[in-house]
Amino acid sequence: ADELYLKRLIVGGFERVYEIGHDFRNEGIDRTHNPEFTMLEFYEAYADYEGMMDRVESLFMAAAESVRSVPGVGERVPVLSPPFPRIEWAPTLSQAAGVDVLTATDVELRAVASRIGVPKVDTLSRPKVLDEMFQALVESNINTPTFVIDYPLELSPLAKPKRGNPQLTERFELFARGKEMANAFSELNDPIDQRGRFEAQARLKAAGDDEATGVDEDYLRALEYGMPPTGGVGIGIDRLFMYLTDTANIRDVILFP
Repeated sequence: ADELYLKRLIVGGFERVYEIGHDFRNEGIDRTHNPEFTMLEFYEAYADYEGMMDRVESLFMAAAESVRSVPGVGERVPVLSPPFPRIEWAPTLSQAAGVDVLTATDVELRAVASRIGVPKVDTLSRPKVLDEMFQALVESNINTPTFVIDYPLELSPLAKPKRGNPQLTERFELFARGKEMANAFSELNDPIDQRGRFEAQARLKAAGDDEATGVDEDYLRALEYGMPPTGGVGIGIDRLFMYLTDTANIRDVILFP
């Protein structure tokens, strides 16, 4: 009881925060991508990615029930059956690729990626090759809401290492109808580890990976002041609307076009 009281005292009673924000990314437009979009983000102190999966599943179920009551739209809402399946990133991709993706050399990974049609594979960093392989072999084939869990460290610069296996991280993404719906993890709150991850990202960026990040000194300084163990989630609201209303094009559900 004293420990629980202390935890609540440390975070000043603000154990959960959320934001529904209008975001912009300088990216291209297609059927499921738009530079301007709406994102729900929420964080919970003294939680982890397991707890966040439970919250995301509950949120999707509640949202589906709400939309189901809307005349003219409700009949299009898919039937959701909790608990949503959970599959591990590495074993699933390894099985689909025919090679152990965690131990394969860069040459072996590029050979597989080239065989499945990933363009300009020789110019991609190892994390980018893995990501492209996952999109082609796994993500595109997920129809019903499914949690993909335990991503490799090199693909997850902001997530805590997985307890018991530091090669992996406590991260999940939720996919449905071949598209990402949510991304979440046990937040990395070790500033020394985080600096090393940022520096690795900066090297990838210098080598030409335009999706890699740099070193964020402000974020590192905040971590040095202190951050409790935290679970965090991001959900694309527009993608969620697309899924719940069986809408084919994101332009038809953008909240603020």
